[in-house]
Amino acid sequence: MTRVIKIGGRPQTDPALVATLATDWLAARGNGGVVLVHGGGDEVSLLQATMGGSTKFVNGRRVTTERDVELVRMALSGSANKRLVSTLVERGIDAVGLSGEDATLIGASPMDAEQLGYVGVPQTVNVAFLRHLMAGGYLPVVSPVSRDVSGVMGSALNVNGDDAAAAIAVALGAAELLLVADVEGVKRDGVVIPRLSVDAVRALLDDGTASGGMRAKLEAGLSALAGGVARVRISDIAAIGDPDRGTVLHSSGALS
Repeated sequence: MTRVIKIGGRPQTDPALVATLATDWLAARGNGGVVLVHGGGDEVSLLQATMGGSTKFVNGRRVTTERDVELVRMALSGSANKRLVSTLVERGIDAVGLSGEDATLIGASPMDAEQLGYVGVPQTVNVAFLRHLMAGGYLPVVSPVSRDVSGVMGSALNVNGDDAAAAIAVALGAAELLLVADVEGVKRDGVVIPRLSVDAVRALLDDGTASGGMRAKLEAGLSALAGGVARVRISDIAAIGDPDRGTVLHSSGALS
């Protein structure tokens, strides 16, 4: 059972993360494997502020200038990726740090250049490269900075980590896409909703109930389901080892 797990920036600082991932990776070796995709939005924002820039989001996606692309590379493909890989290797995990630019792991095109700038939407995934690493017993740890295959904006585009994880899950035919955040799941009135159909997700998006980072997660979840991923969940670190935790998105027409 191949799993794609996306870890947001804040959960990466939780001491429980590495031990949980180590247990999951060991269990998955020889049984489909795991791909880990990470974010690091707070680190990017801090670097932008340090360099005298500003931070702006539209529907949970970071507006990115040409200058910002270099900062995103530094924060995500540089420090965040290598720090996470280092802590995983210390726990005995054969982790390999990559970005979407390496071997055109993720080829992207501009999402909305006028509104978002250098932000991309995944178009292609180098599945053979990923499978080669996984077959060798390695854990790919992927920064979502991707190669601009459109040739319109330049060499790299800032791809939202949830979008990158969804594209990888679709390309691998993953049994599950797990989007790990700093909340237990999608909530209504402070209570986690255990299941959400595609129709229910669209309703949350249409009426503005889902906003910011959760909006991006739900949109990525819909993309994964549409691409054939069997199961999508949104939850916290504990959900890595607990298959019943969090909010499951499903393709049934029922509004729940």
